[in-house]
Amino acid sequence: MREIRNVAIAGAGTMGASLAQAFAKYGYPVKLYDLFPAALEKARGLIRLNQQGEVEAGNLTAEESAALQQRITFVEKMEDLADTDFLVEAILEDLDIKHDFYRQLCPIVPEDAILCSNTSGLSITAIAKAVTHPERFAGMHWMNPPHIIPLIEIVRGEETSEETAEAVRQVALKLHKRPVVIKDAPSFVLNRLQQAILRESLHIVQEGIATPEAVDDVMKYALGFRYACFGPFETCDLGGLDIHYNISKYTFPDLCDAKEPFGLLEECIQQNRLGVKNGAGFYDYSDGKDQETIRRRDELFLKLAKCLFEE
Repeated sequence: MREIRNVAIAGAGTMGASLAQAFAKYGYPVKLYDLFPAALEKARGLIRLNQQGEVEAGNLTAEESAALQQRITFVEKMEDLADTDFLVEAILEDLDIKHDFYRQLCPIVPEDAILCSNTSGLSITAIAKAVTHPERFAGMHWMNPPHIIPLIEIVRGEETSEETAEAVRQVALKLHKRPVVIKDAPSFVLNRLQQAILRESLHIVQEGIATPEAVDDVMKYALGFRYACFGPFETCDLGGLDIHYNISKYTFPDLCDAKEPFGLLEECIQQNRLGVKNGAGFYDYSDGKDQETIRRRDELFLKLAKCLFEE
């Protein structure tokens, strides 16, 4: 494996802009690539906003933040990635589009450059079909916002070598992240858990058991409060497996097992209510509430990250 000096991020959306910061924070020169100048310009603004939050939280000085931003170069031509040692792709979640991207990329970058996809759940094995030397390809799934959230899922496809998985894990550790190496499966681990919670939350609202606001409060002030410190297996051990076993016997049969999206989620999609990105979702984000929500999220996440890393 080549020494990791030059990092590239492909895709200057919300995730790509944040990924560039995560690497630049720890000294890596980063090229943030996107075909569209407008996307790169938007990424500049998002990076400035994120960095303002980092400085206000005391995680970086103004000088450190300025130096971080200087390490990020914005590029529109794929040929500018020719010196890449380590690339994370964060483009549209479409297998054909990703295949087309890698077919163009592979002749440009060095044959031993490590290539990673930030896909949220597409098969790493399937994406690798368009990668030359697929043993150097892996999933590197970050959570939004990646410059704050510690976890990274490192996903081994069928062709991913142990050396590649370990190299990606070591990079994650250098970024002060908490990597987990997992097997390629639809939606990996985090999104499987997240979707299971979402499905039951939608079911609870549809059945009139509770409102969306009440479900969110249950998660924030109880279940999520626990899970920020202890996972589901640790939580069961602390509560007693006999108790959880008995609860499971009468709860499992009543849980939702829908196989298609439904309820409020389907209604929002039909009404083009996509969340913070376009001003409305389950909640209203008009009149500046979108930016305020992002600012508040990052403020809370930064405080939580500090608590978790004091272990």
